[in-house]
Amino acid sequence: MTLTSGALVIHGLTSNTESMRGVANGLAAAGFEIELPLLPGHGTVMEDLIPIRWTDFVDTVEAAYRTLAARVDKVVVVGLSLGGALTLRVGANHPEVVGLVCINPAAEPQIPEVIDLLQSMIDGGTEVMPGIRGDIADPDATESGYDGTPLRTLLSFLVDGLVPMAAEYAGMKMPLLLMNSPQDHVVEPKQSEFLAANYGGPIERISLDRSFHVATLDYDKELIIESAVAFAKRVTGSA
Repeated sequence: MTLTSGALVIHGLTSNTESMRGVANGLAAAGFEIELPLLPGHGTVMEDLIPIRWTDFVDTVEAAYRTLAARVDKVVVVGLSLGGALTLRVGANHPEVVGLVCINPAAEPQIPEVIDLLQSMIDGGTEVMPGIRGDIADPDATESGYDGTPLRTLLSFLVDGLVPMAAEYAGMKMPLLLMNSPQDHVVEPKQSEFLAANYGGPIERISLDRSFHVATLDYDKELIIESAVAFAKRVTGSA
């Protein structure tokens, strides 16, 4: 019986599946079954994202993981930004995952002052802050998505998501491919350093020197696709 492999591919906050479609297509062309879920509150209007919380994102990717795992033997998870954090969440929940690929992931809990600032903005009546999409070095590339970022959604992501998850990195043992941009204006590059310093399994690092945050649509997009495919083949034994 031939073993089959799949990839769960996850986009970032206020974006949509377009930002990860190139990666998903590259993996599909290499023979991987794909799940590319649209995260709740995305792909419509920004107001739909306002009531969404971290647990809603986790429930969606968990359902996509189970759908994929039901039809393949081995699963790799790939994510950008918030999708990188959700990739780590799936890996922590499922030690049977054979490999993780994180691209400019949000991974480190924010300092209390940042959390307090966001909460004070909410308490003061601000529900949405300026958007974070479009951090791309290539002037010919664009990212579709929302122009605003709901603060309550962001705060839930930071507090309910990253804070408890950070303590789990040391116990994660599957291989990790960590790709990050030294010039990232959305997620500080030090977040990748934090993840690398605390992760319990083997790590491969790639620097995306020509790209900003949305590197999957930027100058290094082909490098990302090629590296993700090679890694996925290796960890699934299909290389």
